[in-house]
Amino acid sequence: MFKQNEVYKIVKKIPKGKVMTYGQIGNILDISPRQVGKILHENPRPDLIPCHRVVNAVGKTAKSYAFGGNEIQDKKLVQEGIVFSKGRVDLKKCLYKGNH
Repeated sequence: MFKQNEVYKIVKKIPKGKVMTYGQIGNILDISPRQVGKILHENPRPDLIPCHRVVNAVGKTAKSYAFGGNEIQDKKLVQEGIVFSKGRVDLKKCLYKGNH
């Protein structure tokens, strides 16, 4: 997929304690949120590309998170200081809007 590297570049810039949505990344690159998810599901280097910092539009983590399911994704985010409210990431506090 031709946008793979661009998705990974954006995700690498998300700081600890922040998240982005699939839609945000899709809008930046003019691709669908589903394409973003597919690319992240195939992430070859989750140790370098923190795909656990990407959530859906309402702040929910991915049940099909490729590296252990949403329980693992939730755990990683909590360890980084992400705040959850009612099972969702608090996007008002944790959404990253930095420059790309």
